[in-house]
Amino acid sequence: MKQTAKIKMIKKDPCPYCDRALNFFNSKGVEVEIVDLTNNLDEVDAWKERTGWRTVPMIFIGDRFIGGYVDVKRLDEEGEFDKLVFAQ
Repeated sequence: MKQTAKIKMIKKDPCPYCDRALNFFNSKGVEVEIVDLTNNLDEVDAWKERTGWRTVPMIFIGDRFIGGYVDVKRLDEEGEFDKLVFAQ
């Protein structure tokens, strides 16, 4: 399957859920744009304001804010992740 949707992940270190999300994406063979804000807390706050989300990772598929690692895993378990990311 060909990846058709862009995935972006906002992260900072340390972040075990960011690491889990990256491992998940690697296992799916998808490309992810990583925005590492470890040393830029002002930008983290700006993303929190923009999304209403208080933790990292903040994961986007296309222009849609998905949530965090648990939300992406839930999408995968429901069979929705592949529909959002790959050409069918």
